[in-house]
Amino acid sequence: MVFSSFEFLFRFLPVFLLIYYVTPKKYKNLTLFAGSITFYTIGEAEYILLLLGCVLINYVLARLMYRQDMEGRGTKQKLLLILALCYDFGVLFFYKYSGFSENLPLGISFYTFQIAAYVIDVYRGKVPAEKAFVRLATYLTMFPQLVAGPIINYADVRGALRERTVSAEQFEEGIRLLVFGLAAKVVIADRIGMLWNNIQTIGFASISTPLAWMGAFAYSLELYFDFSGYSLMARGLGAMLGFEIPVNFRYPYIAKSVTEFWRRWHITLGKWFREYVYIPLGGNRKGKARTFFNLFVVWSLTALWHGASGNFLIWGAALLFFLLLEKLCLLPFLEKSRVIGHMYLLFVVPLTWVAFAVEDVRQLAVYFMRLFPFFGTTGGTINPLDYVQYLNDYVPLFLLGVLFSTPLPAAVYKAAGKKWLGSLIVFLIFGLSMYYLSVSANNPFLYFNF
Repeated sequence: MVFSSFEFLFRFLPVFLLIYYVTPKKYKNLTLFAGSITFYTIGEAEYILLLLGCVLINYVLARLMYRQDMEGRGTKQKLLLILALCYDFGVLFFYKYSGFSENLPLGISFYTFQIAAYVIDVYRGKVPAEKAFVRLATYLTMFPQLVAGPIINYADVRGALRERTVSAEQFEEGIRLLVFGLAAKVVIADRIGMLWNNIQTIGFASISTPLAWMGAFAYSLELYFDFSGYSLMARGLGAMLGFEIPVNFRYPYIAKSVTEFWRRWHITLGKWFREYVYIPLGGNRKGKARTFFNLFVVWSLTALWHGASGNFLIWGAALLFFLLLEKLCLLPFLEKSRVIGHMYLLFVVPLTWVAFAVEDVRQLAVYFMRLFPFFGTTGGTINPLDYVQYLNDYVPLFLLGVLFSTPLPAAVYKAAGKKWLGSLIVFLIFGLSMYYLSVSANNPFLYFNF
């Protein structure tokens, strides 16, 4: 069950919200926990015990660790942390990289990082271990962010887990974010993603260079609006439940460097790696050589977090190359330029997304030969004008994607001022989303694969 489905929007969500709002305050966590388990079970019943086991084992180990901390930090506390992390990442490694299971447990990469952050923060003394099992379970399993993030630190929602209210303004904001996120997914991502699907069906060896570049840009927009749309919907649902879920995207395609792009893209994952890997390794405090090594570790782990296949390693290596190049010499020039920085980013990032999208390394090589035909040739029949038809069909979607990749639409919406006008805009966008949802055959979120 995905957020962008009639089943979720018109069955699960209304019934759950009705029960949730009539539930007394002291039982709201229990209701949210039960609703989240129901949500997960509908989509992936076979792995529900794995999720519950993750909650239980980390709850017990964190409590033991905290109790040990009250007596003074020592070897036992460190051993408990190591045990918790070995369990968490061991399970993740087993399911994601061992080849034991063809189906990856839904959301395992996200909830593993979230619970690992919790036990590390307990070890550091940043937060106390949660006494109430249901509160910790609610934190880890709440359905708005369970299967694809954003990754939330326990400290950020600890207060809301104890007491929260939902005002009319919060509920209205939640609906607005939910509708805007839904539109990003079904109006832009799903429709422009059909171009990438068509190119895969045709075969990379049989497309022209212009169509190859169109495909790279189409996938870049699809991935952005798919994932940022999900994150917006998660924030909207969180607001309806009384939680403030963090922003996960800040218009990454308006950046002027790869460095800036990755400060704006999947912000909560970047924050996780910065706080729990990069800074503990020394960050940028121990000279350039150590900084470069630390970045190498971070980006190797980031690539492996997405998957173990060779294309993800190529993707991570390419990003690391550009990040290091920028740190060495490019960044001051890119930040000063008003146009060249944007052009550079819009050239580089779609190329990295191609490496991200094409899992077969041989096919990836074929695609790059189509992007840069002067580097080599591949077999197959090429229609040099194949892009013309697709250009006619997809130009409006490209323009729409480019427009909504900037803060301009949000600024115009905010400037509209009048409440009735804003409500009308939300209503019309929701109606348009329902239309495209009704005519689409399948619309899974891309990041469910991770």
